[in-house]
Amino acid sequence: MTPETLSGHTLVDPWFIHALQRIVEMEAHLLGETLTPSLLRRAKRLGFSDDQVGTLSDMLPEQVRSLRQSWDIRPVYKMVDTCAAEFEAATPYYYSTYEQENEAPALKGHKAVVVGSGPIRIGQGIEFDYCSVHAAWALQEEGVKSIMVNSNPETVSTDFDTSHRLYFEPMDEESLRDVIENETEDDGDGPPPSVVQFGGQTAINLSQSLAQAGLPLLGSGAEAIDIASDRHKFEEFLARLGIPQPPGAAVTSVEEALRVAQDIGYPVVVRPSYVLGGRAMEIVQNATEIIRYLTVATEAGQGRPVLIDKYMEGRECEVDAICDGHEVLIPGVMEHIERAGVHSGDSMAVYPGLNLTPEEVDTIVDYTTRIGLALNVSGLINVQFVILGGAPYRSPLFPREDSPDTSVYVLEVNPRASRTIPFISKVTGLPVVNLATRVMLGRTLKDLGHSGGLWKRQKIVAIKAPVFSMSKLTGVDWYMGPEMKSTGEVMGVDHDFPSAVSKALTASDLTIKPESVVLLSIADKDKAESTTLIRELLQAGIKLYATEGTAAMISAMNAPVTVITKRLSEGHPNVVDVINEGRVNGVVNTVSQATSVLRDGFYIRRAAAERRIPCFTSLDTARAAVESLLFGSGSLQEDQGRPYSIKRSEEYLDGP
Repeated sequence: MTPETLSGHTLVDPWFIHALQRIVEMEAHLLGETLTPSLLRRAKRLGFSDDQVGTLSDMLPEQVRSLRQSWDIRPVYKMVDTCAAEFEAATPYYYSTYEQENEAPALKGHKAVVVGSGPIRIGQGIEFDYCSVHAAWALQEEGVKSIMVNSNPETVSTDFDTSHRLYFEPMDEESLRDVIENETEDDGDGPPPSVVQFGGQTAINLSQSLAQAGLPLLGSGAEAIDIASDRHKFEEFLARLGIPQPPGAAVTSVEEALRVAQDIGYPVVVRPSYVLGGRAMEIVQNATEIIRYLTVATEAGQGRPVLIDKYMEGRECEVDAICDGHEVLIPGVMEHIERAGVHSGDSMAVYPGLNLTPEEVDTIVDYTTRIGLALNVSGLINVQFVILGGAPYRSPLFPREDSPDTSVYVLEVNPRASRTIPFISKVTGLPVVNLATRVMLGRTLKDLGHSGGLWKRQKIVAIKAPVFSMSKLTGVDWYMGPEMKSTGEVMGVDHDFPSAVSKALTASDLTIKPESVVLLSIADKDKAESTTLIRELLQAGIKLYATEGTAAMISAMNAPVTVITKRLSEGHPNVVDVINEGRVNGVVNTVSQATSVLRDGFYIRRAAAERRIPCFTSLDTARAAVESLLFGSGSLQEDQGRPYSIKRSEEYLDGP
């Protein structure tokens, strides 16, 4: 068809059809002709990357880059006109194009490139944006010019007044190397170093390409980053240190995966390496699920090995730490309310770890210090732990029962800033990114007035809670699991746990109110453990609706319950009806892996999301909400009638 005919059929503007035709024609030229300076320049002007040109011309991307440079085919950078030609604009805000005049000559003096996180998935960028901005500010305070490279217009880091210079570019190797080349002075000391610790997994992945190209990194070296990110190297590293980790391995075939899973025992956690947000991470129960997973996971991991680890259902904790090569400073230990298996971005984190024994805290501090020093980290690391032994859920409101000895295992080490950095910075008063950036520039913690070990514990309790936007995302299921699904987070701070969790749950729309009606649909595997939650709901005066199996268990406990049919094909009113009719104010629905049950559970969770009522898919989160209701009245503020205090954040850090 001609572009005009195709436009008539599709109603797509001919301008776009002609543009697509030019791209297709260029692909044909690159496939059928010898690469010449003229052909390469035309391809670059149409937006073809070195990788795409190489694929079509049967060359490696590095060969295409070498040809470009030998033929002097380089991008130039144009200033974004932020005044729309109404006034003369002079903003340090640039984009690349293959034209003639370069409007961004290299900055003079000491400078560093801050690699942003790019256009990553919903809910995963705000923390890295925070870190990138604070890194730029810290560089400026140290007399270093900050050059930001990012392509996400929704971030503060892409405000042109955040850094000395902003390049609004794709977050890939070619674009980043072109920017660094443009910022390399002919009479200077070589290319400026890149800061990759604050841009999430996008920047960490680019660290290896930059190192292979001989470009310098500020802070931790590429080798340390690779050891922490490569499963096989990380296993050997921890084994040398004598630090325990869940058994597992990296695999590249179905046969290897089946053998590893059989050896370590089901259930196992499977995930691609070098990905963010638990993307494509699952807990699998049998060989059939392993085979299904291996057919799709390689796409998420970009062909890298798939990691298989023994799933340990314990209590999860994490720390962020600053290391200068001599000492490791840990701002605080955060304990997750939800047990291991829920992605850290979707779990509620508590500072300080109210249920951790002194021995457990000492072990966490010891392991983090040894890892940071052995990896020769310069800047930030995030370490995640699982604690086995005792009950998987411990309430901060009840005294701990004597439990068997616990064991602390290291789940993973991220050689970068994590999503908890803004949280731990605010609740401890320690400027984590600022300190880490100064350390990366060569300062020591001692120079900055700090020492290694655990930072002093604040006299507060702080809760980080996830926020989900599922009512706005039609057809999306959102039960909590290893893959992150939240789109934001909130923070509750107060002087005790009930008050802090009350604030966090209120802000995340997960509050259960007195005299509510709650619908329970509990998976068989969770029924035995759910009895404590059911008693707490009844103690709080909550009226219970439940599906058949769950209702039978509640009746056996001699507790009142209204039975609602779960299967949507077996008449009315069913579970979705009672939600849509507004007869319940909250839902507790834990997930079963049975296909038919999982499908019905999806409709339950969707109905709750669309009615905007609290829906809990983790018993641990539900228990925290109910205990907040039970104990909130005991902490009412005098003369105010509120189960929490209201102060400025700095007033909490000054103590009660």
